[in-house]
Amino acid sequence: MTSAGFPRAALFDLDGTLLDSAPDMLATANRMRASRGIAPMTLDLLRPHVSKGARAMLAAAFPEMEQAPREALVPEFLAIYQEELGRHSVLFDGVAAMLAALEAAGSTWGIVTNKPEYLARDILPQFGWDTRCAVLIGGDTLAEKKPHPLPLQVAAERIAIAIADCVYVGDDERDIQSARAAGMPSVAALWGYRQAHEEPALWLADVMVGVPAALIDPSAWPSARSFVGAT
Repeated sequence: MTSAGFPRAALFDLDGTLLDSAPDMLATANRMRASRGIAPMTLDLLRPHVSKGARAMLAAAFPEMEQAPREALVPEFLAIYQEELGRHSVLFDGVAAMLAALEAAGSTWGIVTNKPEYLARDILPQFGWDTRCAVLIGGDTLAEKKPHPLPLQVAAERIAIAIADCVYVGDDERDIQSARAAGMPSVAALWGYRQAHEEPALWLADVMVGVPAALIDPSAWPSARSFVGAT
């Protein structure tokens, strides 16, 4: 922990944790639907699927389509999304203040996401993060992606901070599974995207937090001495 009580490093998922990107995803899905003569869908129908990735969002956008032809739509989805990237999305309330508090305390922070790295990297300058984010690992950066522990292990290695001195924050069960497998303390971000049947208490995160602003308080973060995966 830093002298202020924050973790030495905080690693974050991107979509649904730092960034409310669902409106960009909705614009993408609705452009695809419009090109096929289908009426637009609403944000509330797409939002729960955003953290599950392009395939899950396509399943929500085209529920009547068979899996194989829907799979073939992934490149189109990603190409249109790149055009919509950042046009409608915003930071979740409290994220800017939380990151500022971490930086003021001397903590390092970075991003580990399953979004393709080129898309994640493109959005960093929009928030001034290209000079502040210490490490970025995308879903295609390495041979494995979350829930595998490798992305978190490599992120810690690249910032030269021990895994037990990092904390991972994410809004999806895969985030917590990845952290536990890596031996890294974790925070379940309850403000993010999840489906109605999902129960974050069953993910066994070390801490569950309702809003980003809560993490401005260093006592809200788990410590290496107390996290669930500690031995």
